[in-house]
Amino acid sequence: MKNSFKTILALGFLAISLNACKKEDLNLTPTNDVTAENVYATPAGYKNSLVKLYATYALTSPSGSDNSDVGGLNAGFADFLRLFWSSQELVTDEAICAWGDVGIPELDYGTPTPDNQFLRGLYSRSILQITFCNEFLRESTPEKLASRNITGADATAINRYRAEARFLRAYQYWVLMDAFGNPPFITEDDAIGKVNPKQIQRAALFTYVESELKAIEGDLADARTNEYGRADKGADWALLARLYLNAQVYTGTAKYTEAITYSSKVINAGYSLRANYMDLFKADNDLNNTENILTINYDGINGTNYGGTTFIINAAINGDMNPTAYGVPNGGWSGNRTRQNLPALFPDANGSQDKRGVFFGTKRNVDAVGEFTDGLRVTKFKNITSNNVMGRSLNGTFSSVDFPLFRLAEQYLIYGEAVARGGSGGSAAQALTYVNLVRQRAYGNAGGNVSAAALTVDFYLDERARELYWEGHRRTDLVRYGKFTGSTYLWPFKGGVQAGASLPAYRNLYPLPLADLIANPNLVQNTGY
Repeated sequence: MKNSFKTILALGFLAISLNACKKEDLNLTPTNDVTAENVYATPAGYKNSLVKLYATYALTSPSGSDNSDVGGLNAGFADFLRLFWSSQELVTDEAICAWGDVGIPELDYGTPTPDNQFLRGLYSRSILQITFCNEFLRESTPEKLASRNITGADATAINRYRAEARFLRAYQYWVLMDAFGNPPFITEDDAIGKVNPKQIQRAALFTYVESELKAIEGDLADARTNEYGRADKGADWALLARLYLNAQVYTGTAKYTEAITYSSKVINAGYSLRANYMDLFKADNDLNNTENILTINYDGINGTNYGGTTFIINAAINGDMNPTAYGVPNGGWSGNRTRQNLPALFPDANGSQDKRGVFFGTKRNVDAVGEFTDGLRVTKFKNITSNNVMGRSLNGTFSSVDFPLFRLAEQYLIYGEAVARGGSGGSAAQALTYVNLVRQRAYGNAGGNVSAAALTVDFYLDERARELYWEGHRRTDLVRYGKFTGSTYLWPFKGGVQAGASLPAYRNLYPLPLADLIANPNLVQNTGY
């Protein structure tokens, strides 16, 4: 898929060009002369349109990095991953940003308002991608295929594309459910542009996402058999496992047994840990990678934007750090670094070193939010290949590192945490085996192995931070553990206070954007905002 993705970008995004999302509206219709009848006239047109669904994760618009599909948001901020990452990391103990752009200090403090531009951007970006998926599904029904004389193997292939579109839509509804709880909701079965979308409640959305993922399982490619970067059964199971791990937050009912069931499906599907942890986050991580289950693909020449891994790498370094060593010789934006809590999770155990903790700098404590050198910088992602060659990079600024949405190590830790929380169908002994596989890679030997007694529920929160930091998990994890709000766990500048302060429980959900509340009278704001 990475080659297909690059080809589509190089050809100027030859796929359906729906109207840009100028407001948070799920009922979008095309306003240009590229109609469904010519876009979907051939099987190749359907494949190009499928590529657009994936490419929308990695681009800000069909016309380049200086433009945005999301109205009212600077194109540099409008990439899905940049918005998602900021919503999951900047509000936690894992990251803090030195920039003063409107809305960033609110994220640093965990106190965003309903008009926060970055949360509105994430909400809009997710809705835009859902809208594209809905349109693809409307145009790929058996009736539509028959009317276009598409039959046989071509129709079978397009049915698989439909399953992938439903997966991508389910993923975006998971993003909205996790962050905003009760978003607007619409599918391909709803009339276009007739009424404002109705609001769906979080528990009902959980049921919908769960049912969609189960319904499409049989139509997806077997795990590890699809083109690189396309969803298959492995991605489907991985999202279900993540969904079930957080089910008590979303619905009030725990589903740890189901989390064990679906993480086990992934684990038994033939994936394996990459031998070198740091190779997971390099420019050639698309090659011979048996650990990644689904990625967002980036091309630092043909598919550039100022989000994605370009943002993750550049925002974490400055000119003093020799940007060439990170594969972006003309980069370095002096923005994000970690708070002292994260480096503290990497002690030198038994004379061995946990190689996952890669930091730069000398000052761990964050005393001034706007001072980039307050706090250690994270150097986990590099636009350098495993052979130490610079990755593809236009003007020495952009990254070709693909971002893992799902990988095997997360599934090992989901299995273990679900067992520790009382789920059935797994065993503490198997959980110990999985944890120590992860830790043996981290240490390069058995020096970091733990005993069964160490596998408490709280152990998994810390181990997830060590293994998955800066991969967009931390806010969700802290909410699941009851530590994101309240005062049981504090970190620097939580609540806007240097020593950290309690946050009210309503902040476990983000506010719905004010602009959409005004535009859609069906929406009711989340409690507390």
